[in-house]
Amino acid sequence: LLSKGNVVKREPPSQEELARMASETLPQMLRALPSLKEADVVFLGLHGGYGEDGTIQALLDMAGIRYTGSGHLSSALAMDKDLSKHLFRRAGVQTANWTMARADIAADEQLRGMPLPVVVKPSKQGSTVGLSVVKRREDLAGAITEAYKYDDEVMIEQFVPGRELTVGILGDDALPVGEIIPKHEIYDYECKYTVGMAEEVFPAQIPSDRAREAQELARRAFQALKLRGYARIDFRMTEDGSLFCLEANTLPGMTQTSLIPQAAAAAGISFPDLCERIAKLAVEA
Repeated sequence: LLSKGNVVKREPPSQEELARMASETLPQMLRALPSLKEADVVFLGLHGGYGEDGTIQALLDMAGIRYTGSGHLSSALAMDKDLSKHLFRRAGVQTANWTMARADIAADEQLRGMPLPVVVKPSKQGSTVGLSVVKRREDLAGAITEAYKYDDEVMIEQFVPGRELTVGILGDDALPVGEIIPKHEIYDYECKYTVGMAEEVFPAQIPSDRAREAQELARRAFQALKLRGYARIDFRMTEDGSLFCLEANTLPGMTQTSLIPQAAAAAGISFPDLCERIAKLAVEA
């Protein structure tokens, strides 16, 4: 989800930009495949679209090339928020109530008894692209229309007020829990990619029993989606301490200021060592 010139803007890429990047990604990857066969492991640093939905992973699997992160099936499962939430619940990981928007019923009937506010978002998209928080019924139709610009399936999810927590998984280990304190109501695109728009605290200043619970739930979510190597699992913690899983990120950001490296640093793992461990996990797999 990078804009032209690899500079992240304050607003998400337009549909035209997303289409252009998608059309460029696969040909570039196909041209690179012969040279990649000589590598011990390919370190994936892609986000969104074909880079994170299992498409690139499937190409690498077919070519017999090792790569970091999850396989093509688990990548696709994690990208599909509807399927993910079903699997989370089967694994005993609490997640907010949701429904899928339908084209055959009116907007004011889409909530199906769900109270406002709700979050409306594309079911298979990342970086909060196309996402809206709806607090008034009259805004629901517009939010659904906006989300449909980015996907053929739209999720309507109960909004969970609370603190934003994140747990990195590295192999069999859960890293220290982090808290994200965005300047906006939610950790949206601008807060994620604009310096100063969010405060990130590692380790999170929460009770130790809640931290252990978040780590255990993150492990369960990781296993439920059959992820491998490393990932980041995001949660909302309500005022009474209840934890609701938001989603799993199979290729979380890997700059030195990204969330997984910050969590690793809190565990005493340097950035070079983190990259080495991720690569070794891929080779061992």
